[in-house]
Amino acid sequence: MKTMLQEQANNPNNKVLFPRSGITKNDVIHYYEKIADHILPYLKHRPLTMQRFPKGILEEGFFQKHIPSYFPDWIPTVKIRKVGGWVNHVVCNTKETLLYLVGQDVLTFHIALSKIDKIDYPDKLIFDLDPPKGNFDLVIKAAKALRDLLEESLTLKTFIMTTGSRGLHVVIPLSQKENFIEAHDFAKIIANHISNANPKEFTTALRKDKRKGRLYIDYLRNSYSQTSVSPFSLRALENAPVATLLSWDELDDIALNAQSYTIDTIFNRLEAKRDPWEGFEAHAGSIHNAKKKLEALVL
Repeated sequence: MKTMLQEQANNPNNKVLFPRSGITKNDVIHYYEKIADHILPYLKHRPLTMQRFPKGILEEGFFQKHIPSYFPDWIPTVKIRKVGGWVNHVVCNTKETLLYLVGQDVLTFHIALSKIDKIDYPDKLIFDLDPPKGNFDLVIKAAKALRDLLEESLTLKTFIMTTGSRGLHVVIPLSQKENFIEAHDFAKIIANHISNANPKEFTTALRKDKRKGRLYIDYLRNSYSQTSVSPFSLRALENAPVATLLSWDELDDIALNAQSYTIDTIFNRLEAKRDPWEGFEAHAGSIHNAKKKLEALVL
């Protein structure tokens, strides 16, 4: 007869996924079970891209868009067109689906910028800001510059989050009236305008050797089939940092970085702080109206 210790040792959920910090698959399952009510609103009704780490974070994981054939029939899916065909994405609307996916070694959830009911029309615009050479102060400066332009000049509401990896995302809720082509073109004009106004600090140069220590204002996520990390997703880095919603005043905290909140600290934060993204959808704006104001500035 197996002893309890033998059963525990043979339990695949006891597998250590984060070697240095000792975080197990069971810890990850418990995290997602507890965070479900917070993460599900950001996953619901969106095509999902799964980032899976079957052997833990020391082994290279993989991204998966198409649902594997062995997933059970009760997992909801949606067919989304791609160049030359279709992808059958998982849609995660319930806690049961969420925990099944985590059981299949999905560590990080990446979501589309549009919902399945209007897949060609994004409901958010995202600027991805990663620090050049670890210069997080420059990330904060870029985020504030984007906020000043978008809110003060273009009357678009902005929200901010850590990615849990290297930088920050500036996110703008949209009313789903313009398609991805329009959203991409608008985001490009914004990024170029910010870079032209601050040429020594920011750039939109695609090649890294052209950036010369400047922060790249990444607007390219604002395209059909592109994704962004979901709020409250874990990242495949030691201590399991969490992509975390912030309020703008938190950018003045000198201790802030992209990995400030982890699997061990996020719940204390949630208990102590009001949701900084409360009313996100109610603030959805129009690219069309903002673009007219932007063109007047650029000209």
